[in-house]
Amino acid sequence: MGEEYRARIFKSGNSLALRLPKALGLKEGAEVVLREERTGFSVEPVPETPKKIDLTGIAGSIPWLKPIPREDRIFEDRELDWEGKRLKRD
Repeated sequence: MGEEYRARIFKSGNSLALRLPKALGLKEGAEVVLREERTGFSVEPVPETPKKIDLTGIAGSIPWLKPIPREDRIFEDRELDWEGKRLKRD
């Protein structure tokens, strides 16, 4: 088992709040899941979802890379195979 910490519940607005010790290693704004169990409560951090890469800052450093204007976009006309008849199957 890990370390044991004591904390005090206090009123924050119309809610009750629990101040967690910094030693737990949680970051400010981190989400946690609180579960009520028979013997008490359990608190677990919510796993972080992978973040998407933001390329907006890179676009300015590549002057030759520009978006294609709507009027210059070319799409091929083709029939859609909704039934999957053209799929190669063994």
